[in-house]
Amino acid sequence: MPENAGIVVDTGLVRELAELLDANNLTEIEVQDGERVIRVVRAAAPVTMLASAPSQAPAPPAGGWPAPPPAAAPAPAAAPAPAAGDDLRNHPGAVKSPIVGTAYLTPEPGAPPFTSEGATVKAGDTLLIIEAMKVMNPILAPRAGTVRSIMVKSEQPVEYDQPLLIIE
Repeated sequence: MPENAGIVVDTGLVRELAELLDANNLTEIEVQDGERVIRVVRAAAPVTMLASAPSQAPAPPAGGWPAPPPAAAPAPAAAPAPAAGDDLRNHPGAVKSPIVGTAYLTPEPGAPPFTSEGATVKAGDTLLIIEAMKVMNPILAPRAGTVRSIMVKSEQPVEYDQPLLIIE
């Protein structure tokens, strides 16, 4: 390829990643293929502020408010109380999502689930599947044990490294 040829962009892949972003309510997604990295990021939704008194804020300019710089993001006021699954996030038996996608607990609609809480599984058993870019990826049990908790619902979007279930 000549030195001045520029970058060749697979617009179909970028479009597919953008659709996956929207379908799963994600803010960003990144894929890597060898040295090629494609990252698609969605702008954050505007935040509506509530006030107890009438607003004294000026009207937005004709073009709208500019996006705040990344460093201007407000810090959380206080750490929220841990949710029921938070104590399990670092559990040694946690099976975490290796990819971003949509979790399915059954092989097809109407079929029985791959596993359930209290079920005994063997290493290599399919626990659930995660659909990513129209590819169904089986999530296999890393070891034998009993399923203590299933932390996702069928058709739920999942993030990378999100705990899916606990095997003890």
